[in-house]
Formats: sequence, C-alpha cells, structure tokens
Amino acid sequence: MMDISFVASWSGGKDSAMAYYRAMKAGGVPKRLWTMFEKDEERSKSHALPFEVVEAQAARIGVPLMIRGADWQGYEEQFLDAMKECVESGISYGVFGDIDLEDHLVWVQNTCAKVDMEAVHPLWMEPRREILEEFIEAGFEAYIVVVNTKMMPAHFIGRKFTLELMDELEVLGIDACGESGEFHTVVVDGPIFNERVPVIFSGQYERDGYVFLGVTLE
Repeated sequence: MMDISFVASWSGGKDSAMAYYRAMKAGGVPKRLWTMFEKDEERSKSHALPFEVVEAQAARIGVPLMIRGADWQGYEEQFLDAMKECVESGISYGVFGDIDLEDHLVWVQNTCAKVDMEAVHPLWMEPRREILEEFIEAGFEAYIVVVNTKMMPAHFIGRKFTLELMDELEVLGIDACGESGEFHTVVVDGPIFNERVPVIFSGQYERDGYVFLGVTLE
C-alpha cells in the first residue's frame, strides 16, 4: 500500500476502523471515506448511525466523506456508482474490513472489478480474536450500538468494547467479532482520529428483532 491512494469503506464501526488503520500503517494514502446509508440518507446501513455522527468521524479522521443512499435492492448500483466516481478521480484502490466471510469477499472483489477498482482487505483471514486485541491495544474506543436479539442478549447494548466484554461474549458462545451480524459498534476514538468524537448515547429502540442505541453528538 506504500503511497497508494485509497478509498475506505467506512461503516463507523470497529472492523472498518481497523482496516483503515492497517492501510495507513502500510503506507496507504487515504483520499475518501465511503459510507452506504439508508435510501433517505439519514442513517447508515446496518449500524444505523445518524449522518452527523459519521460526518463527525470523518472530520476527526481528516478525510472527505462520500455517501450513497440505497435500499438492499439498489445497493449494488449505488456501490458501483461510488466506486466509479473514485476511479474517475484517480483512486483505484478500495479498502474493506472483511475478515473471513468468503461470499462477501468475492462479491466485493467482483463488483469492484466491474469499474476497475482493486479491492484490498487488510484483515483477511487473520484470527478474529487477534484483530480485536490489536484494536484495543492500539487505543481504539468503541461501543455496541446495535444488537441482533435473535443471536445475543439485548443487555449488551451500549457496552464499551473491551477484552472483558469479548470474554463474556465468548463464554456465551457469541462471536466477539460479530462477524455474522450479532452486533455492530461505533468507534469514537483511536489512533486514526485527531480528537475524540463527542457522542452522546440516549435511549434505545427496537425494530425487526434488533435493539438500537440512540447516538447523537454533544
């Protein structure tokens, strides 16, 4: 990645933050963060973060934010549109946070190839626990903001991501990485930020078997 310009897929959570961090450490030059939002562009896909929170993350990373809005039916079209815009701007490498889900890796690679974007996966096939331990050791601060109640107890919502939390989850047989969609996180501080993102957690709501934590800016 030395001196290679890249766009980073940015969910606002731990895996995308670690992929970005790894790409930076490898000498990559970040040019854009890219986040897919719901069709109305008010909240991010899966992590349900308000636009102003993702915007605040990007501002404290110091990289321009690019977004697209789509439902799942229109996801690929908007993905391609965003990657094409990057390629046309001279950014031909995309950094993604996939760890070991082969189907999603193949989809990302094949879809990027349609617009001559090369997909880079800095975390690919590394032991999940080792990635998480490095995340915490590097000084990242993250919190669980979405819980899939079909896969884990709702009371984990709002918990800070720590080694102790990972141990608790693993004792219960829950993947501490949440790679299968058990939960999602928001990252508010760490070595990629120039200052902490000033978030407030307020209230919870439920929808379609998920519990969401309200996240706003101070």
